[in-house]
Amino acid sequence: MTSGDQASMPAQPLTNAIVRVARLQRMLAQQMLRGVGLHLGQELVMMQLWERGPQTQTELVRTLDSDSATMTRMVRRLENAGFVRSRPSPTDKRATIIEATPASQAVRREVERSWADLEKIAVGDLTAAQQSDALDVLRRLEANLDAAARSTTA
Repeated sequence: MTSGDQASMPAQPLTNAIVRVARLQRMLAQQMLRGVGLHLGQELVMMQLWERGPQTQTELVRTLDSDSATMTRMVRRLENAGFVRSRPSPTDKRATIIEATPASQAVRREVERSWADLEKIAVGDLTAAQQSDALDVLRRLEANLDAAARSTTA
């Protein structure tokens, strides 16, 4: 970076860096997921179902901090692709149970590999100590932002 570049940097370098890192991470994740037939965000739904088993759509909305309309569209697309199936809850007529299909297991390996590759790319040549420090800082930033978000909705 030249001194001219530094002069044009915004006054909030940390926020700017977070935005740039998040944008690049999403772009790379989207490219990787496209290869397995998923769109960004769908892998998170699938990971929840693979790890925790069948869940109500409401549980997925809450766990993934989504909204009902977005989750409905995502589940519909995943169902059309053959990765999930939905059925009415036997105990609550208002609820829909979403479950991963056996066909989704082949995609699971690819998603896990994509996430591992993305982690390796992001980590690059950071030492184990630097990775640990970065994770600590990111957790603290997340906690700060979460607390601020909660206080504005309270």
